[in-house]
Amino acid sequence: MGLRGADGAAITSAEPLGSGAAKQSWSEVPRMQQSIDTCSFHCSTRSPISLLSLNRYPNMGNLLKVLTCTDLEQEPNFFLDFENAQPTEAEREVWEQVDVVLKDAKGILDELQAYKGAGQEIRDAIQNPNDEALQEQAWAAVVPLVGKLKKFYEFSQRLEAALHSLLGALTNETYSDPTQHLEREQALAKQFAEILHFTLRFDELKMTNPAIQNDFSYYRRTLSRMRINNVPAEGENEVNNELANRISLFYADATPMLKTLSDGTTKFVSENKTLPIENTTDCLSTMASVCKVMLETPEYRSRFTSEETVSFCLRVMVGVIILYDYVHPVGAFAKSSKIDMKGCIKVLKDQPQNSVEGLLNKMHENTAFMLKNMFY
Repeated sequence: MGLRGADGAAITSAEPLGSGAAKQSWSEVPRMQQSIDTCSFHCSTRSPISLLSLNRYPNMGNLLKVLTCTDLEQEPNFFLDFENAQPTEAEREVWEQVDVVLKDAKGILDELQAYKGAGQEIRDAIQNPNDEALQEQAWAAVVPLVGKLKKFYEFSQRLEAALHSLLGALTNETYSDPTQHLEREQALAKQFAEILHFTLRFDELKMTNPAIQNDFSYYRRTLSRMRINNVPAEGENEVNNELANRISLFYADATPMLKTLSDGTTKFVSENKTLPIENTTDCLSTMASVCKVMLETPEYRSRFTSEETVSFCLRVMVGVIILYDYVHPVGAFAKSSKIDMKGCIKVLKDQPQNSVEGLLNKMHENTAFMLKNMFY
């Protein structure tokens, strides 16, 4: 059956757009090419339009992509200076509060990386329960280590408070959308990124060091026996039962610092009931998009002065996706998510495999959906 026009007449001409007003209007198409191509790049690839027809009439195809585009929201397109951003006067108060916490972050990572544990002393004490000298040696080795573990836990609480301060600043009504917040408050956005980077690095180190949980378990068992036997528990790093329970739960999680941030973000949303949840989730999704765009855009990526910044940006993108998945009602991998998950995964897969395998695994382990669901 042939095509028919609005008046019902058959369209049989070999050049339906070849004359009159139609020819004049379609002659404008080439001048629209650049803007159409830009928009069509962001459109869904799951279009019902025939690929054959798009190839046959490339200009018409681009226009139809725009007309049928289901995702008209443009990704944030600006450079977030993770290396050199400095606070404005408006940012300074919050920035200084958070800076006090972040100044201690590197020291925490250095101590955790150097953590060796008291495995040998503990084994000797367990194998020789009647040797008081070995019991004392094990206790003397474990007590200062527990002091470090307590310090790491207490830092997680400080980090959660710093996160609340940043979220309060980056989600308030000062600006109308999260893109403006991140673009105009780059020093605070950089601090938010530094918290995420620290978090993933801390958890990587913790996951590869089983001595942490072994040391703390031995400490608790020994302390319990000492109390039963009315033996004074010497050492300034003793913790009471309530604190010991909290610390034990903290280290029992595979990724304790990430869980702290995730729970802290959820707590922030629940405590700020007058603030729409979208303010927080949109801030997170926008940060993920900013990282993705910078990593996949040569013009932006070339402005990084170090490959370490590339690694930093990748970690931040993964961390913020996981936070979004925890906080958003439908998660990061639902089709309605505001994060371009396929694009983010492509960016990760375009990196050397040994540099991103841990990040891919982290998303797999910490999100509500299996990794394969990223490729819906």
